[in-house]
Amino acid sequence: MIDLQLFGALVTYYFIMFATPGPNNAMLTASGLKFGFIRTLPHLIGIPLGHIFQIGMVCFGLGNLFLIFPQLQFYLKIICFVYLLYLGWKIIGSFNLVEKDSKGRPLKFYEASLFQFVNPKAWTVAITVASGFFPSEENFLVATMFITITAAVVCFPSICIWAIFGNSLRIFIKNEKSKKITEYILAILLVLTAITILLK
Repeated sequence: MIDLQLFGALVTYYFIMFATPGPNNAMLTASGLKFGFIRTLPHLIGIPLGHIFQIGMVCFGLGNLFLIFPQLQFYLKIICFVYLLYLGWKIIGSFNLVEKDSKGRPLKFYEASLFQFVNPKAWTVAITVASGFFPSEENFLVATMFITITAAVVCFPSICIWAIFGNSLRIFIKNEKSKKITEYILAILLVLTAITILLK
């Protein structure tokens, strides 16, 4: 039987980690602003989907790789850093909210899922829950399902906040000047997120 106190602590931890700023939420804000909430849904679905596979793999022993090869985390940070810089660069001049056909497209669900495997924050969450919240007294499969399903249930509404926030910003972008200002602000936020990840 899963302890309710453990469940409450896990939900709280997940919400704090998923709802606070990070690579996923920065990307979702930009996607919500550029493409709207509905077109961002595959991205929103892909994040928890990739994350539950990631947590499951850590529970089955993948997390030990980071103990054996600690330099792996450094390489993940570099990959994530470069990718976020690339996204920041792509945002500049990319918004086209006046025309229906805007440049680019939102991330597909499998792309968002795969991104979790180069996202250092996602690895931190996976390793922490597998080591600190895993109910070891339970059957292994039941315990793994407990922390992965809880992750999916908490993750989706938590990250939706950022896509909705981005989508709501669309009403303020009515001219070229406001569009440019927003592009640069989001690009700078992505770059700052990338630098924070690299320096952690």
